[in-house]
Amino acid sequence: MTLDEAGVGIVHHFAAGLYAKETHIPAGIKLTQHVHQFDHLSLLASGDVLVRADGWVEQYKGPAMLTIRAGVVHEVEAVTDAAWFCLHGTSETDPEKIDAALIA
Repeated sequence: MTLDEAGVGIVHHFAAGLYAKETHIPAGIKLTQHVHQFDHLSLLASGDVLVRADGWVEQYKGPAMLTIRAGVVHEVEAVTDAAWFCLHGTSETDPEKIDAALIA
């Protein structure tokens, strides 16, 4: 199932070397495991999620700010509908190339 088919909505925001990926995750949907090359911040703006990373699971209720360390395999599962933002420092501004620039 694709993200579109799952009802996941993504909006890209770019400003002065900063990228924010705004993701709206329906309840019950899991964003797949992945790893980033650099540390980044993630903001759970609203909702309730489970974050799995390197063998641990923690539940968060928005609003909450997390630091995701480089090289840490992680995934997010929405317990309720959630708005999740990943914040990265990058000069890349093409939505078609951004994942390749940030995901290891």
